[in-house]
Amino acid sequence: MEIWINPACSKCRSALSLLDEEGAEYTVRRYLDDPPTAPELEAVLARLGLEPWDIARTGEAVAGDLGLKTWARDAATRDRWIKTLAEHPILIQRPIITADDGSAVIGRTPEAVRSTLT
Repeated sequence: MEIWINPACSKCRSALSLLDEEGAEYTVRRYLDDPPTAPELEAVLARLGLEPWDIARTGEAVAGDLGLKTWARDAATRDRWIKTLAEHPILIQRPIITADDGSAVIGRTPEAVRSTLT
């Protein structure tokens, strides 16, 4: 299992604490220091069953600078979204947990984090 975190994020710290309490084995990826590539984002999106705009943090300052809220959300712009998330990883929702069984979740709630343990 791998968890993508921003150490400054309280949801990420909570997810790590819960995984530790449950004795889960995992690796940490500080995705701001080690940003995912476009192909890695594609793979995670497939595992999540989501589109890139679904995991974009549109409230971030850089999102405003880019006008992200006004971008189309369709197949024609999908690659643009993925490229932007790869170039500006602060825009990626967190934490993202990829489980060994091939599933993935955005672990913003204890229930979501626990779902990776079964």
